[in-house]
Amino acid sequence: MTVVLMVLPVFLPNAFYLDVAIRIAINAVLAITLNLLIGYTGQISLGHAGFVGLGAYGSAILTSRWDIHPGLALVVSAIAAGVLAWVIAGLILRFKGHYLAMATLGLGIIISIVITNETVWTGGPDGMSVGDFVMFGWQPSGERQWYWIFAALLVVTIVLAQNLVDSPAGRALQALHGSEVAARAMGIDTASFKTRVFVLSASYAAIIGSLSAHYLGFITPGIAAFPHSVELVTMVVVGGMASVWGAVFGAVLLSLLPQVLASFEGWETIAFGVILVVTMIFLPRGIVPSLAGLFRRPEG
Repeated sequence: MTVVLMVLPVFLPNAFYLDVAIRIAINAVLAITLNLLIGYTGQISLGHAGFVGLGAYGSAILTSRWDIHPGLALVVSAIAAGVLAWVIAGLILRFKGHYLAMATLGLGIIISIVITNETVWTGGPDGMSVGDFVMFGWQPSGERQWYWIFAALLVVTIVLAQNLVDSPAGRALQALHGSEVAARAMGIDTASFKTRVFVLSASYAAIIGSLSAHYLGFITPGIAAFPHSVELVTMVVVGGMASVWGAVFGAVLLSLLPQVLASFEGWETIAFGVILVVTMIFLPRGIVPSLAGLFRRPEG
């Protein structure tokens, strides 16, 4: 993956393709963090975009309204998202299945409504500008420099996620997904593990939201809206739950699809639905795990 990301800019002819690559990297990081929650822990979340919006608007408000340093604003936004996730985790993570999905959906909708209605702070439906991102006197400019930032972040995220999955904590998460009752019987503190993963996922989403806001320079409430959450969940499900590379593949596939279907207005939504239905019927574990299982299947 590192080699691919390093040589990819050579084959991207202009800023448009670099922008597409950046958006793929952003979605891939978000899909990986969401997959830790859905795929490995078994906790369905339909409000992940809400935490992305918290990070984006947190950085935008702190830098534009209060003139706080972008690096500090990013950290504050991530901590705030983590604290909010920790506070509500004890309430909504008690639910299971579709009850949990509805609870996280409600949380995401509340965040989106607040962002849309607080026009004094967020600019409301019209959105707001975001200040420049400056770290140690350096300000990234242009798609190429931002590409290297998000590419590096993607590599770090993959490495951290793989290490977490292969660690004792990761095996505990997978045991929790398999059977929460059995995991509890084996001495695993299921409530604590679910809360930690939820907080980690929310904080990481806020960090990506903050950096995305600075890259875009202008944000609207759509970044925290329900359709964005559904798009992220679809990436995880199609690519493969409980698979880091599945999340990356799902992000690449569903980020490129709107570009491929750009000339067919409205068809990308239908394509999303068709891909999801076909995947669930023929590749229920997701594309990457299902294909990997086929290649590993012994002959005879």
